[in-house]
Amino acid sequence: MIKEFVKNALAEDVGRGDLFALVEPKKDTTAKIIAKSDGVVAGVLYVDELAKLENFEVNWLKTDKESFVKGEVIATFKGDSHTLLRCERTILNLVLHASSIATLTNSYAKIIKPYGVKLLDTRKTRPNLRLFEKYASRCGGALNHRMGLDDSLMIKDTHLKTIANLKEYIAKAREVIPFTTKIEVEAETFDIAKMAFEANADIVMCDNMTPDEIKKIVAYRDEHHPHILLEASGNISLETIESYAQSGVDAISSGAMIHQSRWIDLSMKVD
Repeated sequence: MIKEFVKNALAEDVGRGDLFALVEPKKDTTAKIIAKSDGVVAGVLYVDELAKLENFEVNWLKTDKESFVKGEVIATFKGDSHTLLRCERTILNLVLHASSIATLTNSYAKIIKPYGVKLLDTRKTRPNLRLFEKYASRCGGALNHRMGLDDSLMIKDTHLKTIANLKEYIAKAREVIPFTTKIEVEAETFDIAKMAFEANADIVMCDNMTPDEIKKIVAYRDEHHPHILLEASGNISLETIESYAQSGVDAISSGAMIHQSRWIDLSMKVD
């Protein structure tokens, strides 16, 4: 899948052909990516695949998940001038997009690490970029939440509107979904969370609740249903995530790590 992804990314940029190559003959060339801001590297797997497809050499001085600071060289390249210049923007787009997500994700991960709470991404990804963007969030220190609707059974508020009896629905679901599949219920109130506990969900997501509201649910869970996992989600930001980590939940999910990331500053220079 990575191979097809990078092939399509390059084809989008090249179009019918690079006009630059029509003018001058190609020659041996070297280049490098220089950091113009601090960040965390992601995108190595994808650029390596592009290097195989286009037959140029790449040497990573920093690799996936590693931090870098402004002024550092992240990677060097060797190949013919036509190839490196044709691939330049695709290389940068791959590394910039992935590293920007990894950088913001790492900011979230550092805050909650002392509390032993897992950081999760969400399905709020750009169309056709889910695998790429979730790979980038992993590089930043998050774990992937479900990849799609076939990954686990999540019963959201919209689903609850169509279910007459949650306990009966979950019992029926366990007869048809794979044995290893978890069932998660989204709860916006204490009462819905209690209903999900009693229905024997595997995970209860406390959605759009305050940390104080979640603490009450954590206390109830610990006393009555200690085997059920709790997740906090909904408008959680860098400014508020620590208070949610202190609430006692097992995991915190945030779509902002991906959809609110801003591109860091990297530059590719030909020697």
